[in-house]
Amino acid sequence: MRLNVGGGVIIVLAIAALVVAYSALFTLYPTHQALVLRFGKPQAVVTDPGLHVKAPFIDSVVYVDKRILDLEAPAQEVIASDQKRLVVDAFARYRIHDALRFYQSLGSKAAADSQLASLLNSALRRVLGEATFIHVVRDQRADLMARIRELIDQEAESYGIQVVDARIRRADLPDQNSQAVYKRMQTERQREAAEFRAEGAQRAQEIRSRADRQVTVLVAEATAKGEQIRGEGDATRNEVFAKAFSQDPDFFAFYRSMQAYEAGLKPGDTRLLLKPDTSFFRYFNSPSGKQSETEAAAPAPAPQRAPGAPSASR
Repeated sequence: MRLNVGGGVIIVLAIAALVVAYSALFTLYPTHQALVLRFGKPQAVVTDPGLHVKAPFIDSVVYVDKRILDLEAPAQEVIASDQKRLVVDAFARYRIHDALRFYQSLGSKAAADSQLASLLNSALRRVLGEATFIHVVRDQRADLMARIRELIDQEAESYGIQVVDARIRRADLPDQNSQAVYKRMQTERQREAAEFRAEGAQRAQEIRSRADRQVTVLVAEATAKGEQIRGEGDATRNEVFAKAFSQDPDFFAFYRSMQAYEAGLKPGDTRLLLKPDTSFFRYFNSPSGKQSETEAAAPAPAPQRAPGAPSASR
């Protein structure tokens, strides 16, 4: 019986020792730092990762993230120095480098985000209010973001926070102003496009007129050259015909008559009212084209004298 009671006491003591050991030990990961509190009062700040000891049951541990944290601020309207309204969307990145000061001043990440968002909005209005729209959008944006980060970092130092970066994600005109600017830009581009089209049409007309003039000149020159060549060809042809005629006049007359028959006696559309003994048909009457001796010797009919007319005297 005594053995059973002693065994139970040992088990109870062992369990109590385990509970005390569990309450006295805590583990710190590399991504965090720990703040040891005793009855709500800070006792120590632990930054080295590993297994650490605290007073059991009376000490508590608050873990604080030591990684770089993100802060997303809502978009807000800022008036630049040239009185133009801007919709600015910005964000910041920070780390907690003093856990004790952070715990005493803010206490939680949610409170830190709220406080830093207020500081970021204040810095944006202060810095961008001294710059023009062009400086914010294009010329001095990097310098302005550096100034904003410095201002936030100076004010966040009292909370144990270090601001490592601050960026302007977007800085635009409000929607109504953006639409007006877009329409003005669209009108300007349309005017430039109309000018380009007018200049292109003018250039095209000039090129077309120049091409038409060159075509006219080329056609006139080609026509003159063709007429000259044609005249030279006709002269050469007439010279050849003259030489051929001088060599054999009878054959030349026969050849020309055959061409005249071919051109004048086309089937279906030729009607000639000629005497059979006309010179046009001389090759029908004689292969040589000459009149026969009887026709040549036949005297011409004497002209009839009208009644009462005087006779001719020699």
